[in-house]
Amino acid sequence: MSVGQDISLVDVLKKHFGFTSFKGNQELIIRNVMAGRDTFVLMPTGGGKSLCYQLPSLLLDGTAIVISPLIALMKNQVDAMRGFSEDDGVAHFLNSSLTKSQINQVKTDVIDGRTRLLYVAPESLTKEENINFLQQVKISFYAVDEAHCISEWGHDFRPEYRRIRPIINKIGTAPIIALTATATPKVQHDIQKNLEMLNANVFKSSFRRHNLYYEIRPKQNVTKEIIKYIKGNPGKSGIIYCLSRKKVEELSELLKVNGIKALPYHAGMDAATRSENQDKFLMEEAEVIVATIAFGMGIDKPDVRFVMHYDIPKSLEGYYQETGRAGRDGGEGRCIAFYSYKDIQKLEKFMQGKPIAEQEIGKQLLLETVAYAESSVCRPKQLLAYFGEEMGGSCNNCDNCLNPKKQFEGRDYMVKLLNSVIAIKEKFKADHTVAFITGTKTSAVKSYKHHELPLFGCGKEKDGKFWNAVIRQALIARFLSKDIENYGLLKVDERGLKYIESPTSFMLAEDHDYPEVDDEDIIAATQARGGAADEELFNILKDLRKKVSKKKNVPPFVIFQDPSLEDMATQYPVTMDELQNIAGVGAGKAKRYGQEFIDVIKSYVEEKDIIRPQDMVVKSVVNKSGIKVYIIQSIDRKMSFDDIAAAKGLSMGELLDEVEAIVNSGTKLNIDYYVNEVLDEEHQNEVYDYFMEDAETESIDDALQELGEDEYSIEDIRLMRIKFLSDYGN
Repeated sequence: MSVGQDISLVDVLKKHFGFTSFKGNQELIIRNVMAGRDTFVLMPTGGGKSLCYQLPSLLLDGTAIVISPLIALMKNQVDAMRGFSEDDGVAHFLNSSLTKSQINQVKTDVIDGRTRLLYVAPESLTKEENINFLQQVKISFYAVDEAHCISEWGHDFRPEYRRIRPIINKIGTAPIIALTATATPKVQHDIQKNLEMLNANVFKSSFRRHNLYYEIRPKQNVTKEIIKYIKGNPGKSGIIYCLSRKKVEELSELLKVNGIKALPYHAGMDAATRSENQDKFLMEEAEVIVATIAFGMGIDKPDVRFVMHYDIPKSLEGYYQETGRAGRDGGEGRCIAFYSYKDIQKLEKFMQGKPIAEQEIGKQLLLETVAYAESSVCRPKQLLAYFGEEMGGSCNNCDNCLNPKKQFEGRDYMVKLLNSVIAIKEKFKADHTVAFITGTKTSAVKSYKHHELPLFGCGKEKDGKFWNAVIRQALIARFLSKDIENYGLLKVDERGLKYIESPTSFMLAEDHDYPEVDDEDIIAATQARGGAADEELFNILKDLRKKVSKKKNVPPFVIFQDPSLEDMATQYPVTMDELQNIAGVGAGKAKRYGQEFIDVIKSYVEEKDIIRPQDMVVKSVVNKSGIKVYIIQSIDRKMSFDDIAAAKGLSMGELLDEVEAIVNSGTKLNIDYYVNEVLDEEHQNEVYDYFMEDAETESIDDALQELGEDEYSIEDIRLMRIKFLSDYGN
């Protein structure tokens, strides 16, 4: 169909995509593309960016080339396009995942004119053979998806994206449509400049997503918080973002053992597994994906109900785009991030060793994230201000609006701040400005002789944290702006100058003060604390254990050790599944001894009318679960303990710790072959009889004292205790 021909785009939309109306700027954008003009599209996630190039590709002569960063994204969109058409050849992708014969099929369909959309990774675009092939193709237009990847100021910079324009010039020029869900004015300019499309028509949609709820929580007991949230929202789909691949693996494993259908996704996994996990999430075979930022670019799952950030992201752009994957259908979308300033310090450390300019950019992006997390101002208002959009009023749908901090009159503070920025000639960043106001004689303040200025120390009655909060709220009010070209220098805007002339009431709110506690510290403290919450139940369980031990003719500690009983008296497990969440209780132990304990606890709970804790103790995954499997397999193969320890870089003590944990959780191990190597039959019988008849506890020290330290080593006693517990306990 020729471009000039008058057509009803709504009819085409209905015919090919089944929709009866366009969203937002979609129709204007499509008409611009069809008129052959360069087009820049800034549209939040869920706004319908893909349609802006999919529909015109079906109407224009030739093939549209879509440059896209992820293989998973291409597959997803090609499948979607084929779903709209009777001809599978309508859309293809060309990337490293294809075989030679598949590549030949793609090229044939393109040359034959069947293919209207060809997805190409920027890396594939630069290959000489692909350049030669595309020079023979009639190209309708180029679409550069996820265009923020071009900019070093963007949250997902990809150097190969900066080579797109020279390659286009080599293949053959055609109109360009660049699309992104997140771009500050600086990033937008960078994209247009790099793609040589400064004269493009720009279509900018509002960044406001009314259905999203934003919340920042202190980074305490994160795993427990996440499990509690997911279990309190059964059947809801969600994404949890972590910064490291290791944390992705650990967290997805933890969620799984706690009965949540979770899968990992990160760039270190092989492509087939990654793709399979993504498909399972899309097909609702998994409730939750735990992922690094590699997941989600363009993934069209409309009913993601929550997006969590285990670690605070490196930039607000990244955060905004990732949270934007929630509630794309306009329904519920909860965005919860866990924040600790320690995470920011870790990210700063990772930047060391990078070029200075890159470090400066990275630090500025991090500072914006800190400002957002710690501020008590309406969250959407802050996000919109960051992207250059002003929002009137408050959202009344974020943690800050629903739980507002006490406000106070800030007129005089605001005037002091604005006058101070002018006094130092608008040539300094926030940290220097704060030092100036608080009267702190840093080396920079002294070298510029700013301590000699009349306004030096004009706000020393308040600390730096307070003044940083004032700066953030001045930026949102557009009294100040940051000169991003010069690493965030503060400038007084026209609105700020007017405010100095005639100041009016300006209410301020203090920032949040998040305690510096690591998740790991909390877990360690909880484990160390011990002690049963319910002494009465604990004593009942001890009596039951004694009764069972007499019946089974084994010492009480073989049944359940004290920490397990304490945990039961705290958590009140009343089902087999809950019992397996108790420390030191595996499936084997639960099955062998558990029913009587569950029955007693259930009766106790009913009799005392106890409201049980809803957030059951999170069942932990032993950190070295891979090592555990290796140890069990090695013992089955009768490998020497010395060889097992050496293979995994463990000391003998560490290996015995692992073996004890395996046996204590209910797994039976036959270690006779190794015990026979280190102890003769007489010594074995003596230790065995001690644990069977004399031992009141499982204590190694007590056993050594009774049996003689000259006769036995700690390792000897530990080995025999493991053998004994395995034989009788499991």
